[in-house]
Amino acid sequence: MRRNETAEGKSVRLLRVGEQVRHALSDILMRGDVHDDTLASHMVSVTEVRMSSDLKHATAFVKPLLGANEEAVIKALRTNTAYLQSEVARRVNTKYAAKLKFLADESFDEGSHIDKLLRQPKVARDLTRDEGEA
Repeated sequence: MRRNETAEGKSVRLLRVGEQVRHALSDILMRGDVHDDTLASHMVSVTEVRMSSDLKHATAFVKPLLGANEEAVIKALRTNTAYLQSEVARRVNTKYAAKLKFLADESFDEGSHIDKLLRQPKVARDLTRDEGEA
C-alpha cells in the first residue's frame, strides 16, 4: 500500500479535497448565495463529495431536509451548477476547477430500510435466538 493511501485505497488527498468541496458547497447553500427560489426555500445537506482521481470531477451527494421535494432540489442544483462550480473553485485552491455533479444521497433511505427489516418480528426473533446461543 502506498504511503498516502488509506485502508480503503483512496488517497488522503482525494478525501481531503472532497471534504473541502463539501464544506464550500454547504457554506454556499447555507448562506443562500444561490439566487434560486427552490434552493432558498429548502435546507440542503451535502452529505459527501467524491473526487475523481485527477480532481477534475466532483460528485456531490445531497439530501434536502426531511427529504422534501428531492427531485426539485436536485434540478435546481443542476440548473445552478455553473455558479456553484465557480464559487467552489474560488474557495478551494486546486489546479483545476472541478466539474460538479449532483446526486441524491440514498444512504439514509437504505439505512431506514435495513432498520425496518431488522425490526420485523420474524427477524427480531431470530436475532434474539442467536444472542441466546452465544
